[in-house]
Amino acid sequence: MDTVRVGIIMNGVTGRMGTNQHLVRSLTAIRAQGGVVLADGRRAMPDPILVGRNAGKVEALAKTHGVARWTTDIDAALANPDDAVYFDSASTGLRAQLIRQAIEAGKHIYTEKPVATTVEDALDLYRRAERAGVRHGVVQDKLWLPGLMKLRMLIDSGFFGRILAVRGEFGYWVFEGDWQEAQRPSWNYRKEDDGGIIVDMLCHWRYVLDNLFGGVRTVMCVGATHIPERWDERGARYAATAEDAAYATFELEGGVIAQINSSWCTRVRRDDLATFHVDGTHGSAVAGLTECYLQPRAATPKPVGNPDIPQTIDFFGTWQKMPNNRTYDNAFKAEWELFLRHVVDGGEFRWNLLEGAKGVQLAELGLRSWAERRVLDVPPLDGVGVIYSA
Repeated sequence: MDTVRVGIIMNGVTGRMGTNQHLVRSLTAIRAQGGVVLADGRRAMPDPILVGRNAGKVEALAKTHGVARWTTDIDAALANPDDAVYFDSASTGLRAQLIRQAIEAGKHIYTEKPVATTVEDALDLYRRAERAGVRHGVVQDKLWLPGLMKLRMLIDSGFFGRILAVRGEFGYWVFEGDWQEAQRPSWNYRKEDDGGIIVDMLCHWRYVLDNLFGGVRTVMCVGATHIPERWDERGARYAATAEDAAYATFELEGGVIAQINSSWCTRVRRDDLATFHVDGTHGSAVAGLTECYLQPRAATPKPVGNPDIPQTIDFFGTWQKMPNNRTYDNAFKAEWELFLRHVVDGGEFRWNLLEGAKGVQLAELGLRSWAERRVLDVPPLDGVGVIYSA
């Protein structure tokens, strides 16, 4: 069967997310299945070259996963005309400049979030990519999670009637690093290293809300640094200068109200690490990362408030679990396959650098809302002229 080689410069894949989701569960899995089927029946076969600053780590990662090529020289990698795509999952602070270099080298762009540290930089990347005529995409993985795809099915079927509100809960307890090793890198908790949960998670919530429930129109956000000091990977104590929790309320198109709490300082007592509770006039549903539970109007219990007696209704028992009527692939892999087809076949790819800029915009406005203690409008972003005021 004819295959089309797609050379991919993978920068920053020695980190947990880059290794597990992008290298192992996406590109390595795609290679193992024989590539991605294209419109004409051929297959696109990714051929990665791993790039990182630590030669030992990059070489070991390449050997472990059967990748033939690796380097510590990003400039040399970008200069190779045989590699068409630049992928970035490295440091947030360096991302915009590296993407600019890749665009100048004529590479197609696929990148993690946030795409830049400011909305101006993010829009600049979009415009540069458009002028250069390169294809571009941004990782928006949660749209392909089984739980959210089930929510999408319910929305499209009219199950909810008119959607009223969305409540999101995300997070878990990240250990401080003193008596038990932290499960997230220390830079996440240092503002000077572009850390903070608002920048990290509001980029996600923008595309989830926009794509499932309606465009975001306003934001009110309060952040907090609940744990003021932590211990880094070497066991050294450091000041946590970035927020580790964010509590945000959004108004969406159509009058839908969304509230999403994001926290690395909460202990989980819910169905999953992230849950979205959606209420509508005809029914409600709660989706986690993989499962979704629903309660239609006709099966809604009728509780009566009485604080003097124990609750007699098993509320959890009144919900129905949606069946897995199809096979769900890894969310990161699903979008990688779409992007690889886009690189070779062309056509529309909705999840592009302009969508990435919208995520940065919401994070910026969330930080500003917290600082100014007020609700802020979220103006539309236009790729040609900036409809945005800082």
